[in-house]
Amino acid sequence: MTEHEHHRRHGPEGQAPAGDDLFSQAFWDQRYQASGSLWSGHPNPQLLAEAAGLPVGTALDAGCGEGADATWLAGRGWRVTAVDISTVALDRGAAHARELSSELAERITWQQADLLSWEPPPQRYDLVSAQFMQLPAEPRAAFFGRIGTGVSKGGTLLIVGHSPGDLNTTAPRPPLPELFFTAAEVAERLDPSRWTILVSEARPRRARDPDGQPVTVHDEVIVAKRS
Repeated sequence: MTEHEHHRRHGPEGQAPAGDDLFSQAFWDQRYQASGSLWSGHPNPQLLAEAAGLPVGTALDAGCGEGADATWLAGRGWRVTAVDISTVALDRGAAHARELSSELAERITWQQADLLSWEPPPQRYDLVSAQFMQLPAEPRAAFFGRIGTGVSKGGTLLIVGHSPGDLNTTAPRPPLPELFFTAAEVAERLDPSRWTILVSEARPRRARDPDGQPVTVHDEVIVAKRS
């Protein structure tokens, strides 16, 4: 099984933690501590697809988890700010980056923050990436709005999420429909005077379910360029 997706803002696959615990540092620290490696260790495939051709610059990985995306970007020469609520995940990512090379590790700044309220420096980053940040509608819209302010003029905003249609497959997804969104819903909220939408689609991807059976899931992908 080579699932890449990082279920960063929902609970154990197919389960639904109660209340605000789902978004707390304590919940995520405990979840990371319970496993030697929570995610696959591979960068997310839509990041590879969309960022491989971009000129190297500064990047924000919002909800970085154990840092596979941040490490991949840094390995290509990007200077990355990797932000997550879990200090356990951040420590793990930083340790892995140091294992790869000191030069790579120096290109990543690891920052603990609650992304439900944190704001990036305005127009600081050439690329802002948020992968599988599954939040309820109101905090999700606020989060996407805040991270969008961090994109520099001419920079790229990349948002990827699990498709609502995945709930109708055998793929491991939490039974919380309010955490899912479509690319079109996100694109509609981007001010056309500030953003040019380059991609807005549900992109199919082959995966495997908990029984090891092949399943087609869809990633909701939004790529926008700041005018």
